[in-house]
Amino acid sequence: MPTLYETLRADIVTALKARDPATATALRTMDAAIQRAALDSNKPIDDTLALATLRKAVKNLADARAEFEKGGRADLVAANTAELALLDKYLPRGLDPAKLEALITEVIAATGATTKREMGKVIGALKQRPEAVLIDFGAASKLIQAKLP
Repeated sequence: MPTLYETLRADIVTALKARDPATATALRTMDAAIQRAALDSNKPIDDTLALATLRKAVKNLADARAEFEKGGRADLVAANTAELALLDKYLPRGLDPAKLEALITEVIAATGATTKREMGKVIGALKQRPEAVLIDFGAASKLIQAKLP
């Protein structure tokens, strides 16, 4: 099974052959961001690095779209929405809320965290779990805060 990065690279070639410049440009930009992240962290490109970079790019695009909407730039909103839809297909589907809540409860018990000051310990333990690639850590953070006094 190809890695996320290999799939992305193959899709760049497909977009180029199909003469789809918008898709090719968006995917090339993502490819460059992943390569830059690998160089900056001095790590090889693997699914974890590619996924983290992709999530960061999607978050930045979503934030930019909100700003474009405030500014009344419908042209940029449309382009941004199209790029978000394109990149979204590379993100794994997250855990459903019930499974995420059960996992957080389990990790809180395993770490022995009792206050919000120990939230970092819980997040660190969550990141070590095999399900970590499926976790939306923004949502997880809110759940952890709700569970810890």
